[in-house]
Amino acid sequence: MTSRAMNLRLRIARLSILVSLVVLTVKYSAYAVTGSGALLSDAVETLLNVIAAFGTLWAVAWARRPADDDHPYGHGKAEYLWSIIEGTLVILTALVILFIAANDLRHPHPLHTAALGVALNGAAGVINWVWAQILLRSGRRHNSRALITSGAHVMSDVWASVALVVGVAAIPLTGWLWLDPLLSTAVALNVLWSGFGMVRESMPSLLDAAPDPQEKERVWQTIEAHGAGAIEAHDLRMRKVGGEAFLDFHLVVPEHMQVIEAHEICNRIERALRQQLGRATISIHIEPPHRSKHDLPPPPRPDRPSWRREYRLLTPQLQAPSDRR
Repeated sequence: MTSRAMNLRLRIARLSILVSLVVLTVKYSAYAVTGSGALLSDAVETLLNVIAAFGTLWAVAWARRPADDDHPYGHGKAEYLWSIIEGTLVILTALVILFIAANDLRHPHPLHTAALGVALNGAAGVINWVWAQILLRSGRRHNSRALITSGAHVMSDVWASVALVVGVAAIPLTGWLWLDPLLSTAVALNVLWSGFGMVRESMPSLLDAAPDPQEKERVWQTIEAHGAGAIEAHDLRMRKVGGEAFLDFHLVVPEHMQVIEAHEICNRIERALRQQLGRATISIHIEPPHRSKHDLPPPPRPDRPSWRREYRLLTPQLQAPSDRR
């Protein structure tokens, strides 16, 4: 990732703190003038946004650190780690909001100046919507899981605000005091769903899950297109961390091929893969013909084919010896 892109991510992360503080102030004011438990729940959820903004700033700043002796593959997973932590905090916040809702259900009370509270909460929702779009677009453009997670979190807050504006406005008109704790419960369920979604989406990348089969197939096609002179490629493995891809595979070459020739084939494949994937760390293990797998029975082809046994012939006319060690 370029220094310019990383600096932009840091600026956005810093601005998230300012925006979250402004929205928190507006939403707490909405609760203060109405006494609505639902609006208090929304303010509590926004308090979590402030904490999340500080965490996102830490994750983005840590992820930009270059590889070192202790972290030879870089620090990109810091963003995924923070996404898991943030998702867990969101789930805990949902439980707090459910407690507020239960208390208000036992002790219902009328609202004060509901119109002003609705207006303030609506204004906060508009600010959040604009900021969520900025976070989501920037996160997708720069492959930042931390920014995408924060954007999704803020967007869930927007939908909660829409529901609250409608619901709280209806309470003075209907006289249904039980509607306030019901809205708090709806906010809690929305927050809970958002938290589980954050954890679910970030966990595969944190655990080095394989990319989807279509992306793997595109990598295979690139290796086949630029591997002329080699016999076979097999045991392809791949993972992605932020904007960087890590992949390795074995390349079988003819028995008497010189090192410089094999090296040139590897360079050709690496250049093509980097053109396709962008920033990538590629490891190619050169093997002699007797390590070829193309005379083995073809591997099974379920929806997610085996990464271990699959192989691709690169130059079919070059045949490996039939004997195997």
